[in-house]
Amino acid sequence: PDEKISAFLPVREFRENHFVLFATKLGVVKKTDMMAYANPRPSGIIAIGIDTGDEVIGVRLTDGEQEVLLSTKSGQAIRFSEDEVRSTGRGTYGVKGITIDENDAVVSLETINKEATLLTVSSHGYGKRSDVDEYRIQSRGGKGIITMRTTEKTGEVISMRQVKDDDHLMLVTDTGRIIRL
Repeated sequence: PDEKISAFLPVREFRENHFVLFATKLGVVKKTDMMAYANPRPSGIIAIGIDTGDEVIGVRLTDGEQEVLLSTKSGQAIRFSEDEVRSTGRGTYGVKGITIDENDAVVSLETINKEATLLTVSSHGYGKRSDVDEYRIQSRGGKGIITMRTTEKTGEVISMRQVKDDDHLMLVTDTGRIIRL
């Protein structure tokens, strides 16, 4: 009763040497072998240990050799190699992916596709599209770089997603209005 769905992951088949990568709003990342989730129970199984006040914000399937990008609502982003996050069991907590300030939170998790660009969107409708190469690879756990300057005019970052030139975008407001471009 005190839980809500925060992420979902479509899985076609469970394969060896593939992983489930988690990110939380307080900047923790965790990687677990996909096979650890192959035999669920009707009541569910524990996927990740979570500290009080933290929550899962994103989950991705990986092959263990991806680059990871985390972005925060204050406009920071960090790119690091997935091999800096060792694989652990289901009930473990994970490690620091990005260092965030007290009132900040991670809003998105992406695994890098070098053919795409990154679209950052703020709460007041501003967007910024950046090339992946603008985000240098750093060590996990740092503060990252500025991806978008947040002000009263722009609002906080709500998400960062990978996009391609032929994609259509649908922005959905909190009152249910859709803007398509």
